[in-house]
Amino acid sequence: MNASTAAARAVVAALREAGVQDVVLCPGSRSAPLAYALAAADAAGGPRLHVRVDERAAGFTALGLALGGPAPAAVVTTSGTAVANLHPAVLEAHESAVPLLVLSADRPHRLRGTWANQTTALQAGLFGGAVRLALDVPAEDPPGRLAGAVRDAVATARGTGGRRPGPVHVDLAFDDPLVPDDDPPVPDDDPRAVDDDPLAPGTVAAGPAAPARDDVPDHPAAVVLAAGPRTVVVAGAGAGDDARRLAEAAGWPLLAEPSSGARGGPHAIGPYRLLLDEPGLGGRVERVVVLGRPTLSRPVTRLLARDDVEVVHVVRHADDPRADDPRAGRAVRRVPAVRAGAGGDDGGWLESWRRAGRLATAALDDVLDHTADHAVDHAADHAVDRAAYRAQGAPRPLDGLVLAREVARATAPDDVLVAAASNAVRDLDLAGAPWDRPRRVLANRGLSGIDGTLSTASGVALATGRRTRVLVGDLAFLHDLNGLLAGPAEPEPDLQVVLLDDDGGGIFSLLEHGDERFATVFERVFGTPHGSDVAALCRGIGVPHRPAVDLADLRTALANPPPGRSVLHVRADRSARRALQARVADAVRVAVNGPR
Repeated sequence: MNASTAAARAVVAALREAGVQDVVLCPGSRSAPLAYALAAADAAGGPRLHVRVDERAAGFTALGLALGGPAPAAVVTTSGTAVANLHPAVLEAHESAVPLLVLSADRPHRLRGTWANQTTALQAGLFGGAVRLALDVPAEDPPGRLAGAVRDAVATARGTGGRRPGPVHVDLAFDDPLVPDDDPPVPDDDPRAVDDDPLAPGTVAAGPAAPARDDVPDHPAAVVLAAGPRTVVVAGAGAGDDARRLAEAAGWPLLAEPSSGARGGPHAIGPYRLLLDEPGLGGRVERVVVLGRPTLSRPVTRLLARDDVEVVHVVRHADDPRADDPRAGRAVRRVPAVRAGAGGDDGGWLESWRRAGRLATAALDDVLDHTADHAVDHAADHAVDRAAYRAQGAPRPLDGLVLAREVARATAPDDVLVAAASNAVRDLDLAGAPWDRPRRVLANRGLSGIDGTLSTASGVALATGRRTRVLVGDLAFLHDLNGLLAGPAEPEPDLQVVLLDDDGGGIFSLLEHGDERFATVFERVFGTPHGSDVAALCRGIGVPHRPAVDLADLRTALANPPPGRSVLHVRADRSARRALQARVADAVRVAVNGPR
């Protein structure tokens, strides 16, 4: 067979052998050999193929597949700017330690620097230090050696020698012809299909490789902590169930972000970020044990920066950012053991947090129930009574905190919930009460971008095969609308998009930019209203759209999502958001401390 066909088939076979179960492909000519090989493999049992028309959406779909599944996922593009469109997903995978394999097709090396169409010498090292390994593979590489390079790349993406998992980039040069000929595939026992040397002469590493295993020290012995100092466990994104188990074993309060994987059980505190500024709670903390990556709230950031608080970070990999940063506190490689009976705690530390958590949750619910019950649409006549208004079928605005609370309540143990960056994940953190046992909540918290949210959620749904919801704001929705595009031959994700539409950037009203001093410029440069017709956009891409008329209608829609892709559209009024947050904070303060 021709060289490009043989190389592509060797790459796909190596992906399968290395455990890659899903590959996302974008159309292109130079990548055609891989497209043919992937289509044939998909028909023969794997890897499973997903085709997308937008490279940025494809990158985040692959990221979601790797995030939700048990194995690395790959994304395949043609040459040129197509590869550059993967950069946001690669950066997120780098910071979140997600095993993502980028396979970019390229023209032969001899055409670099000759003004050949869609060719740049920058492509092979395009992602710089954002990838764990970058390989520049010439068209002359024998299939066996090329397959070895791919297997090594997959192993690096998984994390080797105690290093963090992450993205890798293999740039594959293909020469003409780019279509398969009539030669049959090379049998597995043919000597041309096997080569123990993964890198042929001329194949170069274009980026940093993971160090060898003996470069990484072994795990130290488990650290033993005294139970006595007033301690809280902070569980950031990706902390896992270790955080919950540690808090429960030690008798400590658990402050768990939604995407921590630990937000549940009797020690998890509800609106904890409103309690950290309380002198009798957050003010008395003497030690914090941190697992995962806490990114959501300024009160947590302030807690970790206090000089009077001991901070212990549990890191999983030798190259974790906190592993050797003395400014971050003490780093340990194992979850600490706890020595019972040591220290001077009077036994009421945990109960004081649990009591405050219960009171705060009840106060928050009272405010949100009142807000939902009295919401009105600015477009509606305020004199119209509720029954007549409902009869009109027009949705009334519901605040994002109300929506997040209802989404959390509707998330069953077997569901998967994806939370967008910006307000969505923060609303879930504040208003979503801890579950009896943690739910699977995922979010792109590596760089916290709103780009690629729908694509990531689609990949998660495809990887898990479970009912998946994504809680997303309108700007993140519009930013990744292509993430809902999928052809009729593509696997259908079971994905309900729960869209909070406040016609702009609601989070900015909660930051310092929302102060009345900046009102003259706020709406244009921060609020950024767009006035989009979401229902028409959904019709245009063939995705069912359903508005939520009121709170009761919202609950019905969350309890009975249609199969496949759908959009549940919830209107919101961001002009009232800042005042609502203040009412919530005041109500919690009164509930915990009593009236002043």
